[in-house]
Formats: sequence, C-alpha cells, structure tokens
Amino acid sequence: MIVTIERLGHLGDALGGGIFVSGALPGEVVEGEVAGGRMVAPKILTPSPDRVRPPCPHARTCGGCLLQHASDSFMADWKQEVVRSALAGQGLEAPFRSIAVSPPASRRRATLSGRRTKGGALVGFHARHSDLIVGVPDCRLLHPDLMAAIPALEALVVTGGSRSAELALTVTRSLGGPDVSVSGGKPLDAALRGALAQVAERHGLSRLTWQGETVALRVPPAQAFGPARVVPPPGAFLQATAEGEAALLAAVVDAIGEARMVTDLFAGVGTFALPLAQRAEVHAVEGDAAMTAALDRGWRQAAGLKRVTVETRDLFRRPLEPDELRKCDAVVIDPPRAGAEAQTAALARARVPVIAFVSCNPVTFARDSAMLVRAGYRLDWVQVVDQFRWSAHVELAARLSLPA
Repeated sequence: MIVTIERLGHLGDALGGGIFVSGALPGEVVEGEVAGGRMVAPKILTPSPDRVRPPCPHARTCGGCLLQHASDSFMADWKQEVVRSALAGQGLEAPFRSIAVSPPASRRRATLSGRRTKGGALVGFHARHSDLIVGVPDCRLLHPDLMAAIPALEALVVTGGSRSAELALTVTRSLGGPDVSVSGGKPLDAALRGALAQVAERHGLSRLTWQGETVALRVPPAQAFGPARVVPPPGAFLQATAEGEAALLAAVVDAIGEARMVTDLFAGVGTFALPLAQRAEVHAVEGDAAMTAALDRGWRQAAGLKRVTVETRDLFRRPLEPDELRKCDAVVIDPPRAGAEAQTAALARARVPVIAFVSCNPVTFARDSAMLVRAGYRLDWVQVVDQFRWSAHVELAARLSLPA
C-alpha cells in the first residue's frame, strides 16, 4: 500500500490516509504492509527534506527514541506548533519565546528494563511496539554517568532477577553517584539484602532501593536546587535534564519578577521553591509528605535563603482557596499531566497578580489557561522546553498576569 504522510499525531506517529506509519515525516510518500491500521516497516519512496540520518546506532530497533530521523529544526517547529494548536483549541494565542532544547547525552533519569539471560543479563529499552528488550551500549540519549551505571544494573538483574520476570530499573544521576530503584525483582530476604548491598558497594551506587525498601545507602543521593542540597525520596519527581530544569527555572524567575511572597504549588522536592528562596519568601505545597520533608530539610541545611514554609496537601482534593492565596505576590504552579483544574479555578478567584505556569501537557495547560483568561488574566508569553529529545513529549513555562 502507498500512503502520503499528512501530519504527525500528538504522540509522534505519522498519519496518512487514516493509517499510522512508524518512522515517517509529513510530506513523505511511503509504501508497506498495513496491519491493524498501522504500517510498521515503511519503505520511504519520497523522503522529506527534514529527514536526517539517526545519530544513534540503535534507532531502528530501540523504542526509547521515536523521532531521531527528524531534523532538529523540524522537531523545534513541530513542538512549538503542538503548543500553539492546543492553545488555539481553547481560543488562545500568545507570543512564543525561542524553544530551549536539551543536548544529546543529557538525560539524567531513566527507567530501563532488565531480564536475566543464560549468559548474564540484558538491560536496555523496549523495542518499538514490543516487549523485546534492546541493549543500548551506544545510547545517544542518556548522560554518560547513567551509561556508566549499566554494568551495575546488569549485576542487580543477575543477583535479584529471574529469567521469567522483567525488572524495571530507574537510575538517577545524583551528586553522590547513581541512585537506583528496582521493581519486579525477587522478594527480599537476608541473603538477597546482603548480596544487593555488595553490588551497590562494588559499583559505587549512592542508594539502592528494592521493591520500595532501601537496602543500601552509601552516600546521600543529593540534588542541587540553588544553594540547597536535597535528598529526594526514592522515585521522587525530577526534571529529566539539568539543562531543561535550568531553562524552566529561568522562565519562572523571569515570570515572577520582583515578587517577594511566592506560593509554589505542586512543589515536589523544591525544584523551584529553593532557588526562588534566594530572593523571596516561599510557601511550598506538595501532596507527598516524603517530598515536603525532603524539601524542608534541604532549606534548613542551606545558608543564605529566605524563609520557606512547607505544607503537605492534596491540591486535587483540597486546592488552596482564595483567602490562602491573596497574601502572595506570585504563584508558581507545576501540576502533573492531568493539569490542575480545581486549583486553577481557585487561582482565578484569588486574582494573584502573576502566575508562572509550568506544564508537561499542552492540552491541560491550554484548558487551565483558558479558565484564567476568562477570569481576566493575560497570557503574556510561552516558553517551550524540549528536555525529552527525539520524543513527542513537550514541556513549557508561561507567564499569566492581571492587567495593571
């Protein structure tokens, strides 16, 4: 079957004639067999000028990256357009700042899959549309420190895995070394605890968490947020790259300007709250008690920061109300992909002068922003941040303000 590609869907798959086509770009003419509405192995008859040679040798087999065949300029334009289209769907438009793109080999946190084999262990990402694990010894996505941790992950799979089960191995770069959390392994007993601790020591892991239980802590796996050092609980949210985090933080700092009292909603472990405390008092609100405790410890142990208060609160069930928000000059909000409809409604009633909105979902961002615009806010600008290189994932920061 021959198909002309019309566009990319929001998940990054090409679409033409109602068929999903893997590895194609808009304007290309492709040919291949179609099954279940998808062409998995297309032959490119007419290539797009935006097509490039994938930089990674694993691009054809690994499912960790979806769009290595697209040029950087195409990806930047497409991701900006994804956000523009989401805004247009809500009747909104805004000036766009230049996109900030994280470089190759910068991902500092990733979840890999692992399985025992006859000869040892296989660790890598799943093949596209498959449960098959593909080893990635020359990955162009992960930070070199994560690549250096793969032998440790293989040793963990050999020690605590089985040939019948797949392990999920989340590894995070920290100031103390690789911070690893594993699920899907054998149940812990005294012998396995000892063996896992030996692997952590031999490979220099900062912390090893197995099925939710910390079994080794050599060095605190601290993260730097401004002058503060925070040890997040295992599995806590962290921006995917240091460069992406810096771009989002710069946008937030610019958005709130000279605000002296800031409320940080969905504050996590202090990604924004602690750097902002160099210039403003901050009230940080987060639903996870372990994360708020880590944030509070980070603030108390840091020097030169203004006052930071923390509150553990489910902002979906109990959003901060207008009387709790009116005392602040600016709000920073960074909700999960579902957005923050209830909290945004309270923000609209509170009429806080400035809102720095960070989002990982353009659709829910547009929905929530439209609510604020209807309440009188102006969408001043949008900054797209691409820290999930070669993927369809889009993040952004934006400034909303009340006219003077």
